[in-house]
Amino acid sequence: MLENYFPVLLFLAVGAAVGIGGIAVSGALARLSGAQNPDPEKLSPFECGFEAFEDARMKFDVRYYLVAILFILFDLEIAFLFPWAVVLQDLGWFGYWAMMVFLGVLTVGFIYEWKKGALEWE
Repeated sequence: MLENYFPVLLFLAVGAAVGIGGIAVSGALARLSGAQNPDPEKLSPFECGFEAFEDARMKFDVRYYLVAILFILFDLEIAFLFPWAVVLQDLGWFGYWAMMVFLGVLTVGFIYEWKKGALEWE
């Protein structure tokens, strides 16, 4: 009966070895490269606009997250264009006009966000 569970135990052992091994190798490489003592430039604020190691309950600018969500939204919608372009011959005029309606709605939403000032960073 134990031989039935051997593949599962082997899977868990290999998974744990890969996980622990990855952490050990990255730690060893960090010590060798001197990354344990980063300079002040590396610890400075990057894209989010606030210090990396401060109080987690501090106030922050929500516009950063708004711009990030808008980027993801438009990026995913543009990703629909690639498969559509591949099968455009098979879809015919119906597929063409369906995509034009989709892009029209996308354009109207983008213009609305632009006029409301959602993309402005002061």
